[in-house]
Amino acid sequence: MTEQDGRRPGPDSESTQSWGDDYRAQLASMLSGTSAEDREAVASLPSGSAILVVRRGPNVGARFLLDQDSTIAGRHPDADIFLDDVTVSRRHAEFSRTGTTFELRDLGSLNGTYHNGERVEQVTLRDGAEVQVGKFRLTFYRSRLDLEPQA
Repeated sequence: MTEQDGRRPGPDSESTQSWGDDYRAQLASMLSGTSAEDREAVASLPSGSAILVVRRGPNVGARFLLDQDSTIAGRHPDADIFLDDVTVSRRHAEFSRTGTTFELRDLGSLNGTYHNGERVEQVTLRDGAEVQVGKFRLTFYRSRLDLEPQA
């Protein structure tokens, strides 16, 4: 409350504007270095979906849509995400969805599954995370409709 009139001060429009600008800059930086087509693909994702974009390794630029509750990545031709390289196990990793949250789980692969450079068994994915499966390095993007501002 202010001493002058006994009312609580309203939201500071300057700090609200600054927060909005910071959030927009944060979103833009996550997509830096991506092609216009990748940015458009990410922007058009419906709620509850995500996309993986191959950044390094075979098939650079390929995009894989995550719109099922379970998506298997591996070298087996029947894998949902077929990654054709000897460094990838037949059933290497699983991307699972619960609501709008995605998790990555290694399926006992020989060479491991990596999240932001660290070998993991299971991890919750955040927007912009790097996932490495064999020689493939992929960037994970959630639907823009499902993003929450990060402090």
